[in-house]
Amino acid sequence: MNDMTDPSAAVIKAEDHWTTKDGGVRLFLCEKCAGEPGKSAGTILFVHGSSMAAQPTFDLHVPGRPDSSAMDWFARRGFDCWSVDMEGYGRSTKDRDNNAPIAQGADDCLAAASYIQKVRRKRPLMVYGISSGALRAALFAQRHPEFVGRLALDAMVWTGEGSPTLAERKKKLPEFAAKNRRPIDKAFIHSIFERDHPGTAEQNVIDAFADAVIALDTSVPTGTYVDMCAHLPVVDPTKITVPTLIMRGQWDGIAGFSDLMGFFERLPNPDKHFAVMPGISHASFQQKNYALVYHILWSFFTQPEPIYRG
Repeated sequence: MNDMTDPSAAVIKAEDHWTTKDGGVRLFLCEKCAGEPGKSAGTILFVHGSSMAAQPTFDLHVPGRPDSSAMDWFARRGFDCWSVDMEGYGRSTKDRDNNAPIAQGADDCLAAASYIQKVRRKRPLMVYGISSGALRAALFAQRHPEFVGRLALDAMVWTGEGSPTLAERKKKLPEFAAKNRRPIDKAFIHSIFERDHPGTAEQNVIDAFADAVIALDTSVPTGTYVDMCAHLPVVDPTKITVPTLIMRGQWDGIAGFSDLMGFFERLPNPDKHFAVMPGISHASFQQKNYALVYHILWSFFTQPEPIYRG
């Protein structure tokens, strides 16, 4: 599965970074690697979703759950792993008068990618985004394909057609549109695992995830919710030219299957893949079947480049 004799023996190095945008807005980045920073097999940028910052999503540690941190798992397999808190989340700037819409998140991805290339090797990134993070990542790749070597979109939504979660969320659109932030608590985080197909995640993982999310944020921006309820589509698949992987959980209530197939069909690059993940609902890395999620993503990120294109 990998070319390392014993990945579990690799020592993970972690480093915090900060970059700025828009004349002083601070974005927090976390880097993890098992070798010398910037000299790995590849660089991954992880992009989080609407209701939680990056580290609870991608660097969660749960006692008794092996490889619970996706960043550690990929770092042990030779990748330089980065995550970024979008503006309004986690340790990034939260006090500006905006609701952090998806387009702004794409700008944050650009700021993060520019910083990574400045302090490490200048090479295209492997980019993974989940839920509204998939939309942020996709719009970033659409606008700036020169930064992206491979693009993985998990729990993606295109037009919103066939999404029961968005149909319910639209009922609260006036409330979301009226303010820049919405409150979250542990009960809300638990509801993410209950709305689609209860039982896909272990209770201790849900509890640890909720604790980690609320430790950083008790409110989050409304912009992605407003965009996903009122402004879809925000991404044009015909303009995404990089190799792309679409990942859909079997029971994900955000990502309508037909909606994603329409998106997939319009991607112009022949190096494109569609993976349905069995036993998975919405929060892939926190599911019981997280090992297969890692494997699908690892396989895409380590795929050999084609030598013949016809």
